[in-house]
Amino acid sequence: MAQMSTEVLGDERGTLLAFVESQRAAIRRTLVGLDEEQAASRPSASELSLSGLLKHVAECELSWLRMAQQRPNERMRTEESWGEAFRLVEGESVASVLEFWDGVRQETEAFVAAAASLDATFPLPPAPWFPKDGKVSVRWMLLHLVEEFARHAGHADIVRESIDGTKAMG
Repeated sequence: MAQMSTEVLGDERGTLLAFVESQRAAIRRTLVGLDEEQAASRPSASELSLSGLLKHVAECELSWLRMAQQRPNERMRTEESWGEAFRLVEGESVASVLEFWDGVRQETEAFVAAAASLDATFPLPPAPWFPKDGKVSVRWMLLHLVEEFARHAGHADIVRESIDGTKAMG
């Protein structure tokens, strides 16, 4: 199957956002046709489920967006709530997480469109995995989202195939 180009000629922002969206779509495709129980199942040796991966990537994107906006993250996880980042809890469904992620997508796209430059930087919070006083650019954030989503799209492909044999590109 031929792949469609995600390049938006002469538009780096558009191209990067298209790559981010391509990986979002890959994750969303793994949930098509599943009920809530199947989406929450863990059919492989991993503890990952499709609904848990969905929630994680949606919250991950929100986290990076809030860092870039330099605003508090309303879904910031604590040590106690970290496990809830990878599973749906009472009142959540695949549909509600997809709706939440779509809102985050819209915010991300608006933020990137409004950024003065992809070279604009924002500070990283203190954390053992970030350099002291580290900063990254909006461009770096978009590339990191592609990396993060692609990694989890691969996980999701394996989980989905383990559920019912469906292949993401099938």
